[in-house]
Amino acid sequence: MDEAFFPAFFNSFFIAFGVMIGGSLIGAGLATFITGEQVLTAIAKISKTLRIWAIIAAIGGTFDTVYSFEKGFLNGEIKDLFKQFLLILSAMGGANTAALIILWLTQEEVQ
Repeated sequence: MDEAFFPAFFNSFFIAFGVMIGGSLIGAGLATFITGEQVLTAIAKISKTLRIWAIIAAIGGTFDTVYSFEKGFLNGEIKDLFKQFLLILSAMGGANTAALIILWLTQEEVQ
């Protein structure tokens, strides 16, 4: 059974947010702290590369999204196409919000 749209919308945002925060702060921060490297620099670098993976994790992989886009284009179901677009936009918003928080915490110039 499919999840309703609004819970999926908020889940998409917060899953991407959590992957970015958890992966950057805990993953990179703890690993560089144990190895004795610069912690804040590593957190900023990981947050740049982790963004696309957070979006993919939030939308549940790419095959469901591709299938929904296919249904939207080929079968004329614009509603499914629009929903998938909003879910991707929500995931991008969650990843960007987390990246801004990491930027504030580390005070690094993330470009």
